[in-house]
Amino acid sequence: MTAFARRAAETPLGQMTWEVRSVNHRYREVAMRLPEELRFAEGVFRDAISAVVNRGRVDALLRYTPPSAGGAERDIDVEVVGHLANWSDRIRAIVPDAESLQVSEILKWPGVMSAPTVNDEVLADAAAGLLREALSELTDSREGEGAALASILKDKIATARGILSSLAAQLPDIAKAQRQRLEQRLMEMVEQVDPERLEQEVVILLARSEVTEEMDRLGLHLDEVEQILTRTEPVGRRLDFMMQELNREANTLGSKSAQLEQTSASVDLKVLIEQMREQVQNIE
Repeated sequence: MTAFARRAAETPLGQMTWEVRSVNHRYREVAMRLPEELRFAEGVFRDAISAVVNRGRVDALLRYTPPSAGGAERDIDVEVVGHLANWSDRIRAIVPDAESLQVSEILKWPGVMSAPTVNDEVLADAAAGLLREALSELTDSREGEGAALASILKDKIATARGILSSLAAQLPDIAKAQRQRLEQRLMEMVEQVDPERLEQEVVILLARSEVTEEMDRLGLHLDEVEQILTRTEPVGRRLDFMMQELNREANTLGSKSAQLEQTSASVDLKVLIEQMREQVQNIE
């Protein structure tokens, strides 16, 4: 499901910002962009994402600014300053007119102002904690979208039930019309037909076009889909399977069609099932 979350924190360890995006995908796929200082903890971050996202593509970006670049208190590296002073004296020995180094120039020299030492494990723990906060926000967003999708699917289910109910009411008339048409065709094919034999053939042909079982299974599958939507665990793949079963029964219903009304009902059901299948791809 589509969602976005952002969490930022200013700590003694530095400034960290997580941006996490999720988009629709049949399986779980995680892509990460990490600063060099925290690449070693990629496995920890992936585990945190996998714990809350079972389906979808997730893009996670971590920005990190060490304390030295964020204005945290720093120390002077005396050894580097000593080297600078020695170099300055040697240059002035060669070029007496050369100016002495100013304090401001010394402080700007790379390495003079050393950053406080940051424990890698502590830094990784802080980043992981901030990621969990971002994932919590992402989960809330995904749950909101999931609830909306569930409502859409329930509306589709209600429409499908209406189609089945309407078709069920028409089945007696459909069977009667089909019987009359079969009898007429058989009478046209032969001059003399044994009435008993004719009845047997009509019964066989009508049995082959019987769709009560398919309609019952369609109703049961719709009940199952609605029940699945009430579960709290990930249900996307289960719903995928149910869409396949619904489509199978709708196809059979169409293949046995003998009247325009039945064909129309089959087509309408297949359109609805395809619409539901597309929405199910967005559900974890």
